[in-house]
Amino acid sequence: MADNHHKVIIIGSGPAGLTAAIYASRANLEPIIFEGNQPGGQLTITTEVENFPGFEHGIQGPELMDVMRKQALRFGAKSFFTNVTEVDFNKRPFTVKTDKETHTADSVIISTGASAKLLNIESEKKYMGFGVSACATCDGFFFKNLKILVVGGGDTALEEATYLTKFASEVTIVHRREEFRGSKIMVDRAAKNPKIKYALNSVIKEVLGKEEMGRKSVTGVILQNTQDGSLTEMPIDGVFIAIGHQPNTSLFDGILEMDQTGYLNVKPGTTHTSIEGVFAAGDVADKTYRQAVTAAGTGCMAALDAQRWLEENELA
Repeated sequence: MADNHHKVIIIGSGPAGLTAAIYASRANLEPIIFEGNQPGGQLTITTEVENFPGFEHGIQGPELMDVMRKQALRFGAKSFFTNVTEVDFNKRPFTVKTDKETHTADSVIISTGASAKLLNIESEKKYMGFGVSACATCDGFFFKNLKILVVGGGDTALEEATYLTKFASEVTIVHRREEFRGSKIMVDRAAKNPKIKYALNSVIKEVLGKEEMGRKSVTGVILQNTQDGSLTEMPIDGVFIAIGHQPNTSLFDGILEMDQTGYLNVKPGTTHTSIEGVFAAGDVADKTYRQAVTAAGTGCMAALDAQRWLEENELA
């Protein structure tokens, strides 16, 4: 069991987990990272990343995560492409179980991220990153003077549609109902925007596209009317899914304090969770920004918080 005891265990990767690993390993804390179902996090399903500082001409999402991982490993972190199945934070040291082994830790950093809620249709998966996106801030720039759809009926959809009019020539909001569930101010703001159109009482049945020279792109969608079932084909250059995010926190349900959506609660200005010695970084605790750079920033904070906590408790 001695070989399975660690000063810091990081659950989840992505910019938050890997940045935490870089800082923790440079502090000689010898962290191990359990990368889980999606090593590298959401950026591994993103193509071009142009808004991460330090890459003047952009970088592919999977490449950015690979570089981050190699940087962490260079300083002594160890990475395992393994799922954590159970945690016990009731006694110290903490227990973290995977599919195959049981590990213990003096501190734990949680960076399991959040997953965009998607439409769960096959064509959506096919064109994800090639005209289908779940992040307007990340990808809106690529749709200058093009026509796009935004799917959703809440504040997120209305806000993203308004934001996307900075780039697109036309933005159509697709909503399965007649009435929006977003706030009045956001509904009114969208209504006043001349670039925003509406396809109400509608859902996307299929995303249409093409593949030329090995490059996929979206060419349109088939919309289904929710009242009479009729189908309509609409030519379009991009589809943005804005039906919300779900933090990946089911593993910690009933163990750590979280809000009603499932985001982990942290003490303001820190990454401390409701249990001393357990820290949260990235989208798992961030419902507002959800950017790679902010996730990396909180990953740094979590490693520093963990280091200080271990020193204060004479565990470092």
